[in-house]
Amino acid sequence: MSAPNTLFTETLLLLGGAVVTAPIFKKLGLGTVLGYLAAGVVIGPILHSIGDSEAVLAVAELGVVFLLFIIGLELKPTRLWQMRRDIFGLGTAQVVLSGLALTVAAYLGGIAGWKGSIIIGFGLALSSTAFAMQILEQQGDVNTKYGQRSFSMLLLQDLAIVPLLALITVLDGAKETANPLPSLAIAVGAVAAMIIAGRYLLTPLFQVIARTGAREAMIAAALFVVMGSATLMQLAGLSMAMGAFLSGVMLAESSYRHELEADIEPFRGVLLAIFFIAVGLSLKLEVILDNWVMIVLAVPVMMVIKAIVIYALCRVSRSSHNDAVRIAGLLPQGGEFGFVLFSAASASGGLFSANTASMLIAIVTLSMALTPLSSALAKRLVKGDTQEELDEDFEGAGSDVLMIGFSRFGQIAAQILLASGRDVTVIDFSADRIRQASSFGFRIYFGDGTRKDVLRSAGIDRAKIVVVSTHQREVTDKIVELVQTDYPHARIFVRSYDRIHSIDLRRKGVDYELRETLESGLLFGRRTLEALGVGEAQAYEIGEDIRKRDEQRLVLQVSEGLQAGTDMLYSRPVKPEPLVKPKRSAETYSDADDLVALPQEEPERV
Repeated sequence: MSAPNTLFTETLLLLGGAVVTAPIFKKLGLGTVLGYLAAGVVIGPILHSIGDSEAVLAVAELGVVFLLFIIGLELKPTRLWQMRRDIFGLGTAQVVLSGLALTVAAYLGGIAGWKGSIIIGFGLALSSTAFAMQILEQQGDVNTKYGQRSFSMLLLQDLAIVPLLALITVLDGAKETANPLPSLAIAVGAVAAMIIAGRYLLTPLFQVIARTGAREAMIAAALFVVMGSATLMQLAGLSMAMGAFLSGVMLAESSYRHELEADIEPFRGVLLAIFFIAVGLSLKLEVILDNWVMIVLAVPVMMVIKAIVIYALCRVSRSSHNDAVRIAGLLPQGGEFGFVLFSAASASGGLFSANTASMLIAIVTLSMALTPLSSALAKRLVKGDTQEELDEDFEGAGSDVLMIGFSRFGQIAAQILLASGRDVTVIDFSADRIRQASSFGFRIYFGDGTRKDVLRSAGIDRAKIVVVSTHQREVTDKIVELVQTDYPHARIFVRSYDRIHSIDLRRKGVDYELRETLESGLLFGRRTLEALGVGEAQAYEIGEDIRKRDEQRLVLQVSEGLQAGTDMLYSRPVKPEPLVKPKRSAETYSDADDLVALPQEEPERV
């Protein structure tokens, strides 16, 4: 079979495995991650349908890269700075204490000498970012307090891979120890370059692309930024995931954040699923069979040691019992960087053998497979109410109001909401409008409101009211239908195009609609009357009568058609004219004797 056909067949197997196992394991309550792992074990070690698991894993690691980019998009630099104590304090303590404890366990277990045991201990101290964050996302706990603390530890572990790789060189006495300062300078320079590029280049780049209206170019630019930043960090000796995370953080305050997240999400989901399958593919059953006693003992010992250390550290750092239990149940597994560390240590030849590395990789893989179970067990150990309040520090993620469209109508409505102290998430598809609004201090995001993934990224799941203030009827109707179908919990307030549109929206069952010209026309008419000498109170009373008639006509037109209620229209001056003191109250204006019907209403235009 030719290489292209082989690639096609293997891709089909991977996607088919994901399609079959994910729904089954999700239905059983075991989570999709365990389903992907099971698919990998069946496809690879059992059926031997795919031989080169390392090649698949190398490509699928892009799923982890995209995951870290999306996580970075949700973390503003100011928020990241607020988390510095958890990252560098709690995270460092977890790596050091877990590493030392596991080093002792590895040495006492006779797995390797003291030098090799240090690498084993600290390699096993690293947890799986992909598994942990996938579980947090599935449970909707990324923005909870325990979710953020878990992420802080994972972020520090990603940073720790650099000194741990340098430690291998230091401990391997058979080789000359290299000077670590140049590597450190290169890594610092790469991070600085990422920060500068993110601050001064990325947003202008997306502004130019957005003005063209080419959505495929926007997607290509998003992929270019993620993969380019990941490659830069890899060349500097850091992890690809770290580069993607930094680029995400740099774009967290960009107006294009939600659109980027929506564009990357499909790639992230598919590649992450393939990553988990590839982990299952790489599981070596012969190594497990040859060392099954050691593995059976080592996996639970490692997970228990890490869980105890993590729980104790969280409690010392003032986490609640429930949060500490959740974190301990989420992070007891080995991580993807353990594969890199153990492979590098065995390649040096002086720390431990390739067979030992294979056994350690099997231990890490099995601990990953048990992560959904340990997380589920942690839920059973929490006390009292398990409801977790979300951290509202993420701008745009938890607003009560999601406004789609920021034309003149939306701008005025937003003023009322902001003046009352309400937070409003605003998305608009016009790059020029975003730039103009930002010059006045407004904070709005670039995004197509007719796309479900963009609405989800903008926080529609938590929005109580969705305000649709777009100025094209077709776009408005599409958004209304989408929200009503997929997000029935949200109340829909709509700016209508004209009277006919208002009737149609009422038939659709929106919670509130308003023509942009109604209120301004009523006010304009009142002010004109006052300029002609009519008293302010009388002008207001006449205006309210017109408002009431308009509402009554709309109610009739919804049920009976556009021609209904035409007898309620004024087509000629009412006698006596309102220029002199009326001899009857405003209520008598509704007498049918003073009205004629229009043959057909001219649609209003904005």
